[in-house]
Amino acid sequence: MPATLKDAANYIQKLPKAKQDLDEWQAAVEALLLVVELSGPTMMARIGILRALNRNVERKRTLGSSRKDTHWGKRKLKRDQ
Repeated sequence: MPATLKDAANYIQKLPKAKQDLDEWQAAVEALLLVVELSGPTMMARIGILRALNRNVERKRTLGSSRKDTHWGKRKLKRDQ
């Protein structure tokens, strides 16, 4: 994880062009620029970088989630048995 805004910018610039063109990295660059140019909260840049770094993790959760259904509300009452 980059330690400073400059480190984050250098990290993004060293990525392959194909990776830089991904939506997640474009959003991270925009957030970084907002922080630098408008003195915005650095948390915005941090969130953008983290989302871009973890983009594959988020997709796996949403696309291939095999979570069990919850049992809440499905318990049979003794009177219904």
